[in-house]
Amino acid sequence: MKIGELARRTGMAASAIRFYEAQGLLKGVQRLANGYRDYPPEAATLLSILHGAQRAGFTLEEIRQLLPQDLRHWQHEELITALQQKVAEIEALQQRLEHNRLHLLQLISLINDRPDDIDCQDNAARVLASMGITSAG
Repeated sequence: MKIGELARRTGMAASAIRFYEAQGLLKGVQRLANGYRDYPPEAATLLSILHGAQRAGFTLEEIRQLLPQDLRHWQHEELITALQQKVAEIEALQQRLEHNRLHLLQLISLINDRPDDIDCQDNAARVLASMGITSAG
């Protein structure tokens, strides 16, 4: 099938399809006599896998390592291990983000709870001091 049809089937831009091909992830593409690309029938399935894997946080190199030559013959143990590792990475990221979120909320509260009798500069010094940071100047 030609790239336009493949783009319509997958909802992907032709440039994204060419990118995956250039990265060596989309194989079996032949060039017709007129120079057009001719994609194999399984290209749409493969592109869906590639796009989904990237959305799940896998890098192109990680995908390259996991992707079998034949989509009917996956390495089960390696795939499960990689998926579990990605889940662990996502959970660690969620924990870091939650820590950052709580820190920012605490900072907002500290800034907003400025005593009425101090100006903005003194409040900044108060906030920095509460964070263990001494202001220069």
